[in-house]
Amino acid sequence: MWRQRVLVSSGVRLYSRVAPQVVRVTAKNVAKLGSPKEGPKPRQLLSLPPFPGFPLPGKKSLNACHVTAISWVKYYFDEIQDSVIQSHFNKSLVQIECPSSSDSVEMEGLGKPMRKIKPSDVMEVGARIHIPVSVAETAISKRFDTIPSGTLYPNADEIEYLQRLVKYKDSALLVLNKPPKVPVKGNMPIHNSMDALAAAALSYGYDEGPKLVHRLDRESSGLLLMGRTKESIAHLQLLFSYINKARSKCQAWNDACEATYQRYWALVIGSPKDKEGLISARLSKVLLDDGKTERVVLAQHSSLEPSRDAVTEYRVLGPTINGCSWIELRPLTSRKHQLRVHCAEALGTPIVGDYKYGWFVHRRWKQMPRVDIEPSSGKPYKLRWPEGVDIQKGSVLAKVPLLHLHCRELVLPNIAKFLDVLDGKSENVHPALSTRPDLLRFVASMPSHMKISWNLMSSFLV
Repeated sequence: MWRQRVLVSSGVRLYSRVAPQVVRVTAKNVAKLGSPKEGPKPRQLLSLPPFPGFPLPGKKSLNACHVTAISWVKYYFDEIQDSVIQSHFNKSLVQIECPSSSDSVEMEGLGKPMRKIKPSDVMEVGARIHIPVSVAETAISKRFDTIPSGTLYPNADEIEYLQRLVKYKDSALLVLNKPPKVPVKGNMPIHNSMDALAAAALSYGYDEGPKLVHRLDRESSGLLLMGRTKESIAHLQLLFSYINKARSKCQAWNDACEATYQRYWALVIGSPKDKEGLISARLSKVLLDDGKTERVVLAQHSSLEPSRDAVTEYRVLGPTINGCSWIELRPLTSRKHQLRVHCAEALGTPIVGDYKYGWFVHRRWKQMPRVDIEPSSGKPYKLRWPEGVDIQKGSVLAKVPLLHLHCRELVLPNIAKFLDVLDGKSENVHPALSTRPDLLRFVASMPSHMKISWNLMSSFLV
């Protein structure tokens, strides 16, 4: 190998005829310095309730003898687009609890073997599906929920806003998705309550506006039921207050009454000791020292205060994030502040934003991102900061979070179908109404502040 010597004013340069070695990298194989790329990280899983095994309310096409996995997931997440659910199945992210087998994976912390499930697999009674919480992650609107102005005579824009809250309307009832911070029952100083606004804007040609059948707390949100006629109001109020008095000679109506339920989603501080269970704790009302403020407390055996039975089913939805857990609540009785008191005093995990029953826990709770451990992998989670969204709008990271209690699901009898039979006008259901379902089911999306908190739970691993 020869070299050519070239003289330059500043020195000598050497040139070689040997071509330099060049590493060519295609677009699909990019070389990077550093440690090898890690594999896919575990995802936070949301547990669905056990498959009930009976005809699902509101879905005539679904037969309990042949319900596929994707049909059950779409039914539970009725407010989520089908394409989102299909995408999770296509990526093999949906799993199901199964007996120990060679193809199952043990879930650390849960102690239950899991296997991937196909969308066409048939569900069995009691089977429980687990799916990443990202399935319910939704885009947050920058226009947050607003409160209608305090007037008994809403303008056209306010009427349009109220009508957008209506999820269902027939001749007997209305179902609304109530926003937070709006009272349902007004008195003289309160004009923007739901009953007053509905009477002014939601009559839909009737002489009178709809009336309340049950109530939600001012700070809570979700499905609110209102009757449109005196007859439907009377029957539905009995259904929610005294279910035994709501029975009739019509067996189909009685069966529909037995299937009635409400399900709430709530974010609580801490995590219940048991992942699911039944709370049976009597409640009583007491007056505070000022002689005006009334509070609901767990009844004491030695107390002389009158008390009433209160029963609530609960189920933990996912892992603990930022010191909080998402749970699903199903009240079996209708008592004032039942869910809030049961969470705060019976479970010891008050609802985020419930300062009335969880003030002392909120004072100790550090509202700042912290590291939580993912139960299936033992790896830490790190909260994701949502881009372009003001987390101070009442989310779990806000300085003063709003109440995180939402009536998400409601199943009740189709009162319009049975009304003539209940009033004694007919012995049988009218032939024109016989094809309608016996049960109605509604699912309402969460308000913006709870959506932000939910998306935070769908965070990335560290």
